[in-house]
Amino acid sequence: MTPAEDAAFEDADTEDPTREDLAVADAMTDALEEAIAGVADEALADWLADLRRNPGPSCEELGVESLRRMSKARTAARPRGPDLALVRDVTIDEVLGARLYRSSSDPRPLVLFLHGGGFVLGDLDSHDRICRRLASVCDVAVLAVDYRRAPESPAPAAVDDAVRAFGWALRHRGELGAAPSLGVALAGDSSGAAIATLAAIRLRDADGEGASALLLVNPHTDMTLSLPSMDEKGQGWGLGAEEMGWFVEQWVPDADRRADPQVSPLFADLTGLPPTVVATAEHDPLRDDGEEFALRLMTSGVTFEHCRLRGMVHGFLNLDDVSPAAARAGDDVLQRFARLLPRG
Repeated sequence: MTPAEDAAFEDADTEDPTREDLAVADAMTDALEEAIAGVADEALADWLADLRRNPGPSCEELGVESLRRMSKARTAARPRGPDLALVRDVTIDEVLGARLYRSSSDPRPLVLFLHGGGFVLGDLDSHDRICRRLASVCDVAVLAVDYRRAPESPAPAAVDDAVRAFGWALRHRGELGAAPSLGVALAGDSSGAAIATLAAIRLRDADGEGASALLLVNPHTDMTLSLPSMDEKGQGWGLGAEEMGWFVEQWVPDADRRADPQVSPLFADLTGLPPTVVATAEHDPLRDDGEEFALRLMTSGVTFEHCRLRGMVHGFLNLDDVSPAAARAGDDVLQRFARLLPRG
């Protein structure tokens, strides 16, 4: 909600409200309830209502360091995900941090995971719960990569790191618990999905083994932020158009580069990409990024599955401890990806 809307609620709680104050407050309440009525369950509606009543300062006002501290605090307050056979930190080429998750001591398909966070936030801890679920639900080994973030390292640093990590994973498959014949898949959410896709495109064009499959959840594919859902769902749904603009500015400071296929997967040649699962949420400003990308996959002849999740919001994969409906939606997407992975 806007500061003016917050003020309307505050005015309605005074000891002697005017009739006009009460009318405004009632209208605001009705609008809030109507807007949230389309979400998947009451828990998610409550979560959204709280965000709207307490939107807080903008990303620009807070700055990078404050945003990262707040992100770490939220992570620390969340329960840990499923227990696994093995979870340990590793180092890639003595440069990149990573974390390995194994669902079993036996060889399994390996998935390289790139976390979301607007290219600015997120780390191995922020998506630890997602990686545990991915390993458990899909019965795979997962290697999460702590890639370089903007603004310190703008595009294409994160993609460079993803490609480097993929090559390292291929060379160390045995010790990572990967079945050599099953390849290495790529997965990511939001900005991480963009990084995963751009890495898959580079690997396709290089001499050597490419990704065996792709999982793209709430993918950010258009850095120009020009698709209709950015306006339609760009305020009050958990991820704002204004903060999206700020995130993109950090990763691609030059506005003239934002339609470049090297930073916006939507404008890239998608032919020859591996089988892909694309998951989009109804109430996500990035919904059309994913849906247009799925259409591009279809016209490019790529095997894909697109699931549009009704009543869901951006980041639902990380809201399983908030909303039972979000937990079910996440499990469904992960199970679809599991069926897509080569199993020998």
